[in-house]
Amino acid sequence: MKADMPLNRILRGECVEVMKTLPDASVNCVFADPPYNLQLRGELRRPDESVVDGVDDDWDKFTGYEAYDEFTRAWLGEARRLLHKDGTIWVIGSYHNIFRLGAIMQDLGFWILNDIIWRKSNPMPNFRGRRFTNAHETLIWAARGPESKYRFNYQAMKALNEDLQMRSDWYLPLCTGNERLKNDHGLKLHPTQKPESLLHRTLLAATVEDDVVLDPFCGTGTTPAVAKKLGRRYLAIERHPDYIKAAEARLERVEVLPADQLEITPAKREMPRIPFGSFVENGSLPAGTVVYDRQKRLKARVSPDGTLVSGQHRGSIHKLGALLTNAASCNGWTFWYFERDGQFLSIDTLRQETHLLRRTA
Repeated sequence: MKADMPLNRILRGECVEVMKTLPDASVNCVFADPPYNLQLRGELRRPDESVVDGVDDDWDKFTGYEAYDEFTRAWLGEARRLLHKDGTIWVIGSYHNIFRLGAIMQDLGFWILNDIIWRKSNPMPNFRGRRFTNAHETLIWAARGPESKYRFNYQAMKALNEDLQMRSDWYLPLCTGNERLKNDHGLKLHPTQKPESLLHRTLLAATVEDDVVLDPFCGTGTTPAVAKKLGRRYLAIERHPDYIKAAEARLERVEVLPADQLEITPAKREMPRIPFGSFVENGSLPAGTVVYDRQKRLKARVSPDGTLVSGQHRGSIHKLGALLTNAASCNGWTFWYFERDGQFLSIDTLRQETHLLRRTA
């Protein structure tokens, strides 16, 4: 990472001009919540005639689609220049702008990995009753290019989702209550403040500790706040002084998790390559231990050489599992289980424990 990077700071200015001052390939991940270009005409009122506090700020006003597209190409082009070759970008938007954003991203060479539907558990109703209630926003997750060896913390996402694969539809609430920042009059400070739960999931999915996260539209600081909490470094850009003041005060209140609490479930490819026999040698799973499949319909006994024996059959944890199930292949680490201290554990637990010990040694 470049030594002259202004890390863990919020820089004031127009995002494109500030981004031009930063070095190439200097960030690992970008999270961008750009102007929606809502093109609102007049006030939006509730049935009781009260005015909806919507997005009518100057930063969301453009003369037309051509001006919006020109701005979008400029900031996305700079974001791609700043991304490490294996970096990724998250861009969030509504139906007003997400399709234009996606097309321009592809034109610039980004490689789209997923579109994520953030389904809001508490959306604003459609007061006029002339359209469906707009209950979601879309996130585009993309790598810098098709050749990028991007990071996806699959196991961490699976763990976050009760050991099920994380899907591309996320059911999360809007930012409300104590999390919502207010101005001196008790009104919401920023009209589109995102919930920390959304940023927690995106950053946990695509970054690791000490990665640099850039937010070119910082607002009231949700991205840097979550990045700091998770042990990531950050760089944020914002032009509105009130937003910067609120974001900096927010960051001062953030408590960083200790290093030993930042560990996430490692990807299988990051697990240490340890032969099963080593656990027989060190006594973690001594010879004579009985192992079972998850349903306890099959069982085998551990031999001194690290093979498993079941009846007349002998083989490695993988080969014996495949043989007994008439399968072409079998991942023995996740197929076989053993009992320890009253718990029924996958033998893969031994590898995970070894990984943690090596990381903390």
